[in-house]
Amino acid sequence: MLILTAPSLTSPAIAHGFFGRRGGVSKGIFASLNCGPGSGDVRADVVENRRRAGEALVPGAALVTLYQVHSAKAVTVTEPWALGEGPQADAMATNLPGLALGILTADCAPVLLADRQARVVGAAHAGWKGALGGVSEAAIAAMEDLGAQRSRIAAAVGPCISQSNYEVGPEFRARFLDADIANAGFFAPSGRPEHFRFDLEGFVAMRLNSAGLASVEALCPCTYANGDDFFSFRRATHRRESDYGRQVSAIVLRS
Repeated sequence: MLILTAPSLTSPAIAHGFFGRRGGVSKGIFASLNCGPGSGDVRADVVENRRRAGEALVPGAALVTLYQVHSAKAVTVTEPWALGEGPQADAMATNLPGLALGILTADCAPVLLADRQARVVGAAHAGWKGALGGVSEAAIAAMEDLGAQRSRIAAAVGPCISQSNYEVGPEFRARFLDADIANAGFFAPSGRPEHFRFDLEGFVAMRLNSAGLASVEALCPCTYANGDDFFSFRRATHRRESDYGRQVSAIVLRS
């Protein structure tokens, strides 16, 4: 099982992990730790994979994931919900032990956050649309509502698609420049006219740093380039595969 961790989130009171695709029971294009109920994978396999991920963090933890819609909406988690019945949102926060906040990705950036002193954790799904719309800031605000202070919050950006593998068109770039001309720094020319390569990880990290957090880490592995380790929507599309799995990143307060 591949589990990446961030030093700034490591604590006796908190367990977290950015999981890769190894160590599960799924087969074929979903091999093997596919934790996404929205995929066409065998449901029983997804359930088992999610159980394994939760147990790897804290035995008995309840892993919850959202119905992710690329929004900037955050929710407060007060109790677990059934698989596939999560609210439509892309960020969440809790101060309750044993609730593992899980983010599903396959190129988008997972963000895990913690205020160890206040014992409040958060998580966000930062695709380009949510990142531009303020999903990281929404997660921070939800944590503050539970008593966290942003000057104490540590955040980590997990594996996502790298700039060298994220080619976009001129309309995409225009959205970011319309929001802030300084965003031009997150785009580099690609080999095609009027096309660019976008630094999603760098943009998400910048937004987190701009929010005034205590620390921001970026873990760097590229989901697209590392096919043995991570699922990737864009890689699956380029290979004309019929579907793709999702890895999970999660954070939980220990009892």
